[in-house]
Amino acid sequence: MADPRDTAVAVKGPIGRYGGGFMISREIKAVCDEHGLGAKEFYFRGRCGVLGECDADVVASVAVFFPPDHVRRSWEGGRKLPVDQAVELYAEACGAWARRKLGDHDGCARIAELLQPVVEQASPVGAPLFAGWRAVPLPADAPGRAVQLMHVVRELRGGLHANAVIAAGLHPLDATLAAEHDATPFGQTTGEQIARFFTWPEPYAKPAPEVVARRAEVEETTDTLMAEVFSVLTDSESDELIELLRFGHAH
Repeated sequence: MADPRDTAVAVKGPIGRYGGGFMISREIKAVCDEHGLGAKEFYFRGRCGVLGECDADVVASVAVFFPPDHVRRSWEGGRKLPVDQAVELYAEACGAWARRKLGDHDGCARIAELLQPVVEQASPVGAPLFAGWRAVPLPADAPGRAVQLMHVVRELRGGLHANAVIAAGLHPLDATLAAEHDATPFGQTTGEQIARFFTWPEPYAKPAPEVVARRAEVEETTDTLMAEVFSVLTDSESDELIELLRFGHAH
């Protein structure tokens, strides 16, 4: 039976993939095309719009792994779309992607049922995007609810992970390069590929062994922080969630 830490480790991959998969989807592209937005403009405006209408530095403070100047350009470029509308459209794209990808997955309702108390009882401290997205209404359909809740949990882990990176004294680019990534919308991905997506300028230096070791410790810290989040589930519920998400990934 899985304890909370085992659960946190076991679900981070599928939750990262499914909770973020819609961000690079045809549904998102359709919104960009309709409203004349660049992909990154809508990424920041939709994802970070839960922070409200704010200066780009506020967005950069939570988008820790992106170059701040890129965040500012994207956020300012997206201002043609009001933040409330951007969040609504982002959530709608999430639901549409969920229905297309998981519309015939019978486990979605149960995934949502298991994740809802995890989301509701987690502390928002240190995770502003989690707090903002937790307040966004959930869709009525099971696939939409399941994926939006996975997105919310993903934002929680992302916020806590960013805190751990900062506390370890790692530069965000070094933290990105010093590990393989298996909880991304792209699936298993190298640090260089993610750094490129984040728009850090190339070429990338190979991280020193000490940096790689510190990055591994950061991952352990993040898993430990997320263990507390999943402690609201019983052992049997944890096992069930892991199995359902494993099935979902295979699906």
